[in-house]
Amino acid sequence: MKEYHKIQTVFKRNPETKFKTLLEGEYSFPEFRYLKDNLWLFTEKVDGTNIRIMWNGTDIQIGGKTDNAQLHGDLIVNINKLLEGKIDYFKENFIPPQGQDVAVCLYGEGYGAGIQKGGGNYRQEKGFVLFDIKIGDYWLQREDVEEIAIKLNIDIVPIVAMGRLEDMVNLVKKGFNSKWGEFLSEGIVARPSTELKTRNGQRIITKLKHKDFLTLKN
Repeated sequence: MKEYHKIQTVFKRNPETKFKTLLEGEYSFPEFRYLKDNLWLFTEKVDGTNIRIMWNGTDIQIGGKTDNAQLHGDLIVNINKLLEGKIDYFKENFIPPQGQDVAVCLYGEGYGAGIQKGGGNYRQEKGFVLFDIKIGDYWLQREDVEEIAIKLNIDIVPIVAMGRLEDMVNLVKKGFNSKWGEFLSEGIVARPSTELKTRNGQRIITKLKHKDFLTLKN
């Protein structure tokens, strides 16, 4: 299964500052501008390391952002514990489409103490939190991801709010506490309330980090 796609920041970055600041109001994709006043789903962006849980019809494989990514040994141990006894669910629900090697890929974040600076704010042990699922060529809607997360007893990134892209900008610029505790959230990942793609087939999804606005103030 391919690595998780890049999520484009909602605004373009300023080349005059070596792309360290944002050109607020200049959307990075024309689709963002077109859809800016529609309803978007905002989920909390977790500061961790990208994880893929892949099922090929026979075995569960755990990988990082790329096939060559090096992962913390105790993170792998904890993810394996999380998946113990759940292979029957995969066998019964996820059959690889004809001609494809992978039936389903659960995309998430490895997070916790020792993963990124401040990882211990989330939890003391390394763990896995789900944010997306792809079956074949299809990305699942949030409600379907939630249903699978419940059945597998896997944590899922929390919903922060729903609103327009302007609402996301205002919320992230001001800063808000993480759903995990009394510390600032890294930011928001936003997607339309209904999954959409661009003309060339790219998924419409965007992000914004609180630190982008801290940079703007300096």
